[in-house]
Amino acid sequence: MRLALVLGLVGRLLRVFSPAFLPPALLALHDGANRMALEFVAAGAAAFAFGTLMGRRRIRAVSFRRSEALAVVSFTWLVVAAFAAVPYLMVGLSPVDALFESMSGFTTTGATIFTEQHWQFDRALFLWRAMTQWFGGVGVIALFIVVLPHLGVGGRQLFFAEASFAPSESIAPKIQGVATRIWILYVFLTLLQTSLLFLMAGMPFFDSACHALTTMPAGGFSPNPASIAGYADPAAFPGYDPAIGEWIITVFMLLAGMSFPLLWVGLVGRPWKLFQDGEARFYMLATLLGAAGVALVLAQGLPDLAGVRTAMFQCASLISSTGYASTDYNLWADGARVMLIFVMLVGGCAGSAAGGAKSVRHLIALKYLYRELTRVLHPRAVIPLRHKAAVIPEAILRAVLTVVALYLAGYLLCGTILVLLGADLVTGFTASLACLGNIGPGFGPAGPMGSFGGFDSASKLVLVVAMWCGRLEVVTVLALLHPDVLRKIRWRGQTHPM
Repeated sequence: MRLALVLGLVGRLLRVFSPAFLPPALLALHDGANRMALEFVAAGAAAFAFGTLMGRRRIRAVSFRRSEALAVVSFTWLVVAAFAAVPYLMVGLSPVDALFESMSGFTTTGATIFTEQHWQFDRALFLWRAMTQWFGGVGVIALFIVVLPHLGVGGRQLFFAEASFAPSESIAPKIQGVATRIWILYVFLTLLQTSLLFLMAGMPFFDSACHALTTMPAGGFSPNPASIAGYADPAAFPGYDPAIGEWIITVFMLLAGMSFPLLWVGLVGRPWKLFQDGEARFYMLATLLGAAGVALVLAQGLPDLAGVRTAMFQCASLISSTGYASTDYNLWADGARVMLIFVMLVGGCAGSAAGGAKSVRHLIALKYLYRELTRVLHPRAVIPLRHKAAVIPEAILRAVLTVVALYLAGYLLCGTILVLLGADLVTGFTASLACLGNIGPGFGPAGPMGSFGGFDSASKLVLVVAMWCGRLEVVTVLALLHPDVLRKIRWRGQTHPM
């Protein structure tokens, strides 16, 4: 792996990202927070300068090796998250807390260390939190693929370094065109949700924009400390209609968890494709079953419309890995919370902004288990596994099962470490699921109305690594630690000392 080439490209991508600091700087100026505006400008200038320094070597059109493509994607997340933490440092957060909040944003996890005193920060910082999630969602994938050709580097290898191994809507043929369409769809849905929340639900415009910026990437950062539940107070938000607002957000959370290439196909004239796709049907069925279970447990009988809305909102929030809360589900009965864990594990669709192992992998894993059980009864039977009417190659099947197994092992390992570091059993393991799965809130003190601020620094760093690994689907990070990669790390043609 050629480190100079990898770091040079990461630097150029950081330089492309640096103008993102300007919108919160302008908002700070508008609000009269001149010092904060200067801090955002300084952070953007530092990112530009550092990116220029890293990318000063001319990068010609070269063929990227697989390990180099994986390294560019992995290091970009780390470097960009580190510079995005600068505004948090400037308002007084510790380095660990600033990195946690920044990594949570760019990985679209939505876990926060903010406690009561932090919610008094200026609006510019909350806009920055929302923007980190928006760029960290599917928009950053499309942006990198569109921008990379103009940097003299083909984007195909980098796309597949981050794209899932699971079969999904075809992306390969004209990857830059597909990325552009995803970007257009992403922007359109963000603007549409902002408009609907502001005009139909009566949510203040700034809050509407922040929620749209954090819904489409399935992120979940809210400018309100009580998440969506905080807007139900008519004294604080007299024009807001909770029923309309929650249904709007529910719909867009479900869209955020669906395959964006498939959504594009459905919205440009072939809506029946949404119902023909096996993964989309599995995703929606899991959402409906989870919501039905939650509603029945909470109502202890037939639920009313408000109960259905609450159950549907929370299940859509957690299956899409968005992480909003319309109520404190920490207080629910264990039966309802078990249903929430079920939808957390299912996750969103491949090709979406959702985190976790993705619905299609679980669907294929279930098909595989069914086939193996059938083979117990019929040892000589030849039973090919199919997805979208095509036989799944054994190489893809192995990759799917590997990712599912690694996620399950990661949940167990991270949860065990957190418990050993002092967390209680429920808090530790649900925090592991929430961060490695990029979901956001867990249960206990890290629940929807709580904060990860109570964890010690060592636990927070463990969760930072979990969020990073989860966003890169675990395999990417582990592959870079393989001895075959470490032995071949070079700098300008010379073996790099390890």
